[in-house]
Amino acid sequence: MAGLNVSLCFFLATFALCQAVRRAAKALLPGGTYAHFAREVMRMLVELGPWALGFGPDLLLTLVFLLLLVHGATLDGASANPTVSLQRFLLAEASLPSTLLELVAQALGVQAAGALTRLYWAWGLSDLHLLQSLMDPHCSSALRTAVPHGALLEGSCAFLLHLALLRLQGSRAVHRAPAVALLLTAVAGTAGPLTSAFLNPTLAASVTFRCSGHSLLEYIQVYWLGPVTGEGLGVLGRGQASPGCPLEQGWPTGHPACWPGSRQGLLPGPSPGYPGRVHSSSLSGRPLSR
Repeated sequence: MAGLNVSLCFFLATFALCQAVRRAAKALLPGGTYAHFAREVMRMLVELGPWALGFGPDLLLTLVFLLLLVHGATLDGASANPTVSLQRFLLAEASLPSTLLELVAQALGVQAAGALTRLYWAWGLSDLHLLQSLMDPHCSSALRTAVPHGALLEGSCAFLLHLALLRLQGSRAVHRAPAVALLLTAVAGTAGPLTSAFLNPTLAASVTFRCSGHSLLEYIQVYWLGPVTGEGLGVLGRGQASPGCPLEQGWPTGHPACWPGSRQGLLPGPSPGYPGRVHSSSLSGRPLSR
C-alpha cells in the first residue's frame, strides 16, 4: 500500500507539472508551435506512467483507465502516438511539417519521461521502486509470444483503436475520453500479457527495444510495423484517402488529389456510381451525390 501511495503521489505531481508547463507554453509560444510540439512533449511525459508501476493486473488496469481518462479529458488534443499523427496526415488534417514536428516532440517527450521515471525509481521511496531501479539495466523483453503473433496482436489492436478514433471524431470530450480509455484498457488487459499492448512505436522503442530477448528487427516488426499497418487499415476501413485529399463524411470528396493514381487531376477519375468516388467531370471539387 505504501508503494501505491507513493506512485499515486508521483503521478499527481507529474500531471500537475505537465499541466502547468502546458498552460505556460500555450500562453507564451506561437499557436503552431504549441499545437504540434509543446502539447505532445507534455503528453509523453505522463504517457510512460502505466508501464512504470509493477503492481497486480487488476490494480494496474484500474490505474491505466483513470490515467487515460484524465489524459483524454485535459491534454488538449495531444496524441503522443506517431500512428495517430500519421493518421491525421493521411486524412489531410495536418501538414507534413506539422506532422514531423509532432514526431520529434513525441521522441523528445518519451526520452524525458524515461529519464524522469528512472530518477524517481532511484530515490528508493519504496521497496518496489528500489527493486525496479536495480533491475532496469537488465530488463527483459515485453514481447512474450512469437514475433508474427505479436505483430498481429499489435496491428489488430491498433486497427480497433484507429477505427474508434475515426468514429468518435467530432464527438464531445465527455463521450470520447471514456470510450477511448475503456477501449485501451480492454486492449491492455487482453494483449498486455503477450506484447504489453503498447500500440505506440515511440513508447515501445523507449521501454523495450533496449531489453534482451529479441533482436532489433523483431522489435521493429512487432511494435512499429504492426501498429502502422493497423493504422493504415483503420483509415482504409473508414474511407480511402491520400495526403492532401479532403474528406466529407468519412469519404474522399471530388478533389482531384483523391483520385487513385491521379496527379493534380491529369488522369480521368473513376466511373460514376461507385460509392465514395467522384465523377470524372467533377473538377470543381463537388462530391458525387449518393
